[in-house]
Amino acid sequence: MGSAAERIEKLAGSIRDHNYRYYVLDETAIADFEYDELLRELIALETAHPELLTSDSPSQRVGIAPDSQFGAVTHVVPLFSLDNAESLGEVEAWYRRVVKRLEGVEPALSCELKIDGLAISLVYENGIFVRGVTRGDGTTGEDVTANLKTLRSIPLRLITDDPPVVIEVRGEVYMSDSAFQNLNERQIEAGEKTYTNPRNTAAGSLRQKDPSITGTRDLNIWLYQIGHLEGGPSLATHSETMGYLSSMGFRVNPASVTVATLDEVEAYIEGVRERRCDIGYATDGVVIKVDSLSLQERLGFTARAPRWAVAFKFPPEERTTILTDISINVGRTGAATPFAVLESVFVGGANVTSATLHNEQELQRKDVRIGDTVVVRRAGDVIPEVVGPVLAKRSKDAVMWEMPENCPFCGYPIVRPEGEKVARCTHGLKCPSRLREWLFYFGSRGAMDIEHLGYRTIELLIEDNLLKSPADLFQLTPDHFSDREGWGELSSSNLLAAIEGAKTQGLVRLITSLGIRHVGPSAAKAFTKAFGSMAALRAATVTELSAVEGVGEKIAEALFNWLDEEENADLIDRLAASEVVMEEEIAQNASGVLAGLRIVISGSLVEFTRDSAKEAVETRGGKVPGSVTGKTSLLVAGPGAGPKLAKAESLGVPVLDEEQFKDLLEHGPDGFGIEP
Repeated sequence: MGSAAERIEKLAGSIRDHNYRYYVLDETAIADFEYDELLRELIALETAHPELLTSDSPSQRVGIAPDSQFGAVTHVVPLFSLDNAESLGEVEAWYRRVVKRLEGVEPALSCELKIDGLAISLVYENGIFVRGVTRGDGTTGEDVTANLKTLRSIPLRLITDDPPVVIEVRGEVYMSDSAFQNLNERQIEAGEKTYTNPRNTAAGSLRQKDPSITGTRDLNIWLYQIGHLEGGPSLATHSETMGYLSSMGFRVNPASVTVATLDEVEAYIEGVRERRCDIGYATDGVVIKVDSLSLQERLGFTARAPRWAVAFKFPPEERTTILTDISINVGRTGAATPFAVLESVFVGGANVTSATLHNEQELQRKDVRIGDTVVVRRAGDVIPEVVGPVLAKRSKDAVMWEMPENCPFCGYPIVRPEGEKVARCTHGLKCPSRLREWLFYFGSRGAMDIEHLGYRTIELLIEDNLLKSPADLFQLTPDHFSDREGWGELSSSNLLAAIEGAKTQGLVRLITSLGIRHVGPSAAKAFTKAFGSMAALRAATVTELSAVEGVGEKIAEALFNWLDEEENADLIDRLAASEVVMEEEIAQNASGVLAGLRIVISGSLVEFTRDSAKEAVETRGGKVPGSVTGKTSLLVAGPGAGPKLAKAESLGVPVLDEEQFKDLLEHGPDGFGIEP
């Protein structure tokens, strides 16, 4: 018994410390998944040894007492946390418990995104916003009313002629990915330290002593529940409740759905998992609720959580590990990028042993050192990155890092041009690392799309002095692969056939594949549309290039300067001599069925990727800008459309679903009452 008591005491102390750091100091000493593991172990031990459970155990609380700098407010109804499910099997087990408690009734379920933000309670009296309070410890929170009034997504007066006498609603304040990026860019410009993650930044922003600072942080909110209602309508379901909130001007997440079966719950979870990186804000799971409010009441609560809801959490996208060393990689533009060498850690569904550190300035700004315990993030297929160090665990032996003076691949100096953030190797394409990266990019799917041309093949051909530039690819013959270990007749012929096929990819892909700084696929398409051939581009002036629609002066100068360099001119000549196609016609489509329309696409579509949907619009004469404005003709919205959908609705921009979008592509806008 002694060992269990000691472990419970140790776990409780650790969790209390992490709670204080997370809820009061707005800092993270461990990743969320590791915190959840500590809490789950504590609950398991207390369940096995109920005599050791105390009323002040962290398992009986959902947060921490409010900070003294804000007034304390007792919630009318406690803000409980949710029990977590780490697998679909645990969701099924929760549902079986629900059905058992309901004596065989299989209830409809509501599914919604689990927002990674700060839980908030808003109180309205006779339609007027009077108080906003943080979750705090679930019973008592912090009065942050003045700060919440700076959020434009929170109505100060409800838009209804018949407001309830009192309504208390719950929601999650968050910072979008774009707002977080913009804030960090402003921090960098001001020479200040950047922020670690959107959740902590949102919490710290909301708990500023000066509300005017909160007002500059571009925070937002999703409302997800009514906690208390007096003098309002009789509501039967959670989904009906969300409709009621929306009708009064509250911001309700459009990705929420009501389903009848666990199979549909699983399908919703998988859909969110696939598109979560494109949603535009941090989500760490899916919340599943019993939809019927009367059944919720029958199910009731445990000491810390409702029995009628569960939070399915995705595999961790952040974990902590030890940074053992810092090395650099030299990319296709010569950029020398530092990366962290890590003790292996399982994060985001994969074992990670290295992660990007972006550039020297960012590394120094985050104060990451060799030997640090660091937070590592990996979302979906995104390259792992080091979020920052865990300063509480920093060793006195941690070593600061500096960019080496010479490139480790070719020995030439590494310099950082004045005014730029990125240091670069000065040896050009004679640097084997830069050459390897450029060749890989040249043959990648978004460029010349040369199948079978992987890193290992490129490295072998470079080592044998057969590849010094992309033009050398088109000089390869079967003889270069004969008697080569691992290369049979079939594998070599497949690669050579793919190289031969790349010759006819066209000018857009060719320009893209050249890897010119600032000149990506969109610019390549714009230049091709305007000039039609490489010969015309080479003869154009900077002024003529700058006049291309959608291309700025910086991009035009980058292309002009690249084409003007003797080494690059020689490359183009050699590619032309190898019969690589140097021209391409792109239809103007000025008279297409979507000519003059500005169509924004957001969320996930079933029959279209983002690129194919964009191409479908552009080939019919329409334009696809990245954001919704007053000039937007319409929004095509799939599940997870998020902020763009809300913006479109606020501006009165027509919104089409995928079926309507397909009809639009076939028949044009006449049936929708939309004019250019």
